[in-house]
Amino acid sequence: MSSNSPKKMKKQSQTLIFEDGAVQFRQRLAVSLLSTKPILIRNIRANDLESPGLREYEASFLRLLDAMTNGTKIEINSTGTQLRFKPGVLLGGRLEHTCPVGGDGDDDDNDDNTARSIGWFLEGILPLAPFGKESLSLQLTGITDGTSDLDPSPDYLQASAVPLLQHFGLGIVSDFEDPMLAQTGPYIKVPRRGAAPLGGGLVEFFCPRIKELKPIDLMDPGKVKRIRGSSISCKIVSSSMTTRSAYAAKGLLQRLLPDIWIVTDVHTIKKTKCGPSPALSMVLSAQSTNGMVLTAETCFRKQQELPEDVGKRAAAMLLEEVRRGGVVDTTCQSTALLLMCVTPEDVSRIRLGTLTQYTVESLRLFKRAFGVEFKVKPDEETKTVALSCLGTGYRNMARAST
Repeated sequence: MSSNSPKKMKKQSQTLIFEDGAVQFRQRLAVSLLSTKPILIRNIRANDLESPGLREYEASFLRLLDAMTNGTKIEINSTGTQLRFKPGVLLGGRLEHTCPVGGDGDDDDNDDNTARSIGWFLEGILPLAPFGKESLSLQLTGITDGTSDLDPSPDYLQASAVPLLQHFGLGIVSDFEDPMLAQTGPYIKVPRRGAAPLGGGLVEFFCPRIKELKPIDLMDPGKVKRIRGSSISCKIVSSSMTTRSAYAAKGLLQRLLPDIWIVTDVHTIKKTKCGPSPALSMVLSAQSTNGMVLTAETCFRKQQELPEDVGKRAAAMLLEEVRRGGVVDTTCQSTALLLMCVTPEDVSRIRLGTLTQYTVESLRLFKRAFGVEFKVKPDEETKTVALSCLGTGYRNMARAST
């Protein structure tokens, strides 16, 4: 009996225990899978007397991870306030998943409603997608538009997160076992749109598998040379609303540079078979001379709002991202830092704008799970922050024996 107790103590010490509920829910699960350390999350909305425990969208995210992996063990207590997650092996392959619809959302990872958009799910699995046994081909159905103030849309992730993956080596021919996969690379497509709250959209996500990521050295954001974007509407009678919002955004941005192109993307039930809920949104990306991309998006916030308000707000949000500096926008900060942790044992460097509170909490999580400490060096002249770390040397060993 005494000879087994040290092993039990060692096993317990490897389990990451969190007492603060559903904070950073998706990121903790992703870190568990990449670090192979089990996690225990307690007090999940324990003070909510009417509806304690996990929400429907969180349970749906757990089911998605279970389908993506082999050997994962998930234990939830009777009230849903405690979750024990033992990570398995990432598989990849062809998967289909239905995201719950019907709610309108609240704050990230503290939402009390039953629905989150497809972008919420995609953002959670992006750091995991390259490390499966096979390339990941995923179809998600649910909400695609109308929640950009809460969750990133698929269009935002395609414009911002996919180029970030490419900086880490996804898309380079020599890094793939099958060179033909590099012709496609990671991508996110929206064959059918469905706005909140009723959804009805369809998103296709593809990510080729990779043996290991590349260390990055992204310190110079460069100068903004052009702006690209889309004005998207779902089930809105007047197609001129997308044109009005695009024209308003151009009016503000053309004071700064001439190379601006915003396309209008109109979806109706008859022509494109979009979902039953109306929405108007805009996604704008600023591309720099060094190949960096900063992206911002917004959507209708209230019925009385004009299309011009959406366009001007999107342009102002993009200019704010440019003002903050850095090589990636605010939403992608924590994803970039997580990927830096699982690069080979070499130094990776990145320049970011003002760090969000979520990013600061992520740095603490990465130190606890991976043992990775970031060197943080503020730059008073540019008002940015330079972060560097030594990667853990993570390699995709799912197909090591073949």
